[in-house]
Amino acid sequence: MKDLALRALDTVARRGVQYADVRAIESREREVATKNGKPAHVSTSESAGIGIRALVNGCWGFAATDDLTPAGIDSAAALALEIAASGSRAPSRIELAPEEAYRAEWVSPAAIDPFSIPIDRNLATLLAVDRELRRNPAISLAEASMHFDRRRQIFVSTLGSVIDQTRTTSGAGYSALCYREGEIQKRSYPNSFGGQYQLKGYELVDELRLLEHAPRIAEEAVALHSADQCPEGEFDLILDSSQLGLQIHESIGHPIELDRVLGSEANYAGMSFLTLDQLNHLRYGSPMVNVVCDARFEHGPGLGTFAFDDEGVPAQSVPIVSGGLFTGYMTSRETARAVGGARSNGCMRAEGWSRLPLIRMTNVSLLPGAQSLEDVFDTPRGIYMETNRSWSIDDKRYNFQFGCEIAWEIRAGNRVRMLKNPSYSGISTEFWNACEAIAGREHWTLWGVPNCGKGQPEQVMGTGHGASPARFRKIKVGGAYAG
Repeated sequence: MKDLALRALDTVARRGVQYADVRAIESREREVATKNGKPAHVSTSESAGIGIRALVNGCWGFAATDDLTPAGIDSAAALALEIAASGSRAPSRIELAPEEAYRAEWVSPAAIDPFSIPIDRNLATLLAVDRELRRNPAISLAEASMHFDRRRQIFVSTLGSVIDQTRTTSGAGYSALCYREGEIQKRSYPNSFGGQYQLKGYELVDELRLLEHAPRIAEEAVALHSADQCPEGEFDLILDSSQLGLQIHESIGHPIELDRVLGSEANYAGMSFLTLDQLNHLRYGSPMVNVVCDARFEHGPGLGTFAFDDEGVPAQSVPIVSGGLFTGYMTSRETARAVGGARSNGCMRAEGWSRLPLIRMTNVSLLPGAQSLEDVFDTPRGIYMETNRSWSIDDKRYNFQFGCEIAWEIRAGNRVRMLKNPSYSGISTEFWNACEAIAGREHWTLWGVPNCGKGQPEQVMGTGHGASPARFRKIKVGGAYAG
């Protein structure tokens, strides 16, 4: 693959370009799922191809191919150059922020190669969880799944970079649904939308202790039918770390994508309320709110963790919200100068070899606070919500509503009753300014969101979001699940 990448780069560079880069990618993927005691889905796939990006007279051209013969590579290079030339009448010209050349190899740690585990063993584990969930006779539907992905990428550029990195990701989880009298209640573990995903090997499956938690999940799904409806009104709201991860994703992660702010990405999910004049001026949250965009492995094994992005820029930690003040965007080499950046902060990624890199979330995380978990729950009356069930946010990422699977009423720091169909709503900046307690590092989890969509054609990628449980003052809580 390295030889093929270098050949493609040489082919396009010989034609005369300002800059060019090539990503040669080979990937392997496995998905295994069960449903009510039977295999529901088992698939494996492999892919290999090359994507070529060329900058000519200030205009980009991109082409990709899975024909890895010399003729196929030459044809893709010619097409990338042709597309770049076709933009010569465009009024604006692209200038890239400077970057160094790097020669590096990096492989993400994976204690157990997930592809060394037989599919039969995957199914046996999931079916054991399924049996435990359905041991409760009131469970109407049990679903469980695992997902594994390994991707090796060779990046080469006319700057002189040759970067070889391999990432292995794993994910697993399950859900139990109970249908009764026209109503469905659902509980998921360890998170909704497929469970937990991280940059790890099969050891993640063992760490999640899937079977151990199945009886509780089934019991809660059934108990929700007898629970009281979540009340309406303004309450102190406590969110578990997984729900807070999605809150970060929607009301901080997407708004700080600089291509949305500049208007070059608007078709899919809209733009952003974070206009350039708000940088270093907007009070995004309360003084205890500190958010970073961090792709470094030191931050954790997140789906947004890597050594170099898809422009050959090293992984970095970027302060996004510092003591409540809005201090940073996610940038690329093309957009960095729009906000006075001397270089990109390394946030360009593509779904695969056939897609053009876009600004994408890495690990956008709320840093831990100084409070104990008891302090976070220390409110005269509040609502504690767990596990996302729905989300809705406007095309500027400003007004939002979220629904959760389960909630509890909190009085004087104690859970006093289970509540069903909880939801809450607000305005992004008002919500974060209402933050008044964040639990410490021992309660912090880096969650994986495997299904973030962006761009047209759509690119679905994984992002990471770290958070500890936190409390927010006087948030509007709705009484009905908004689906």
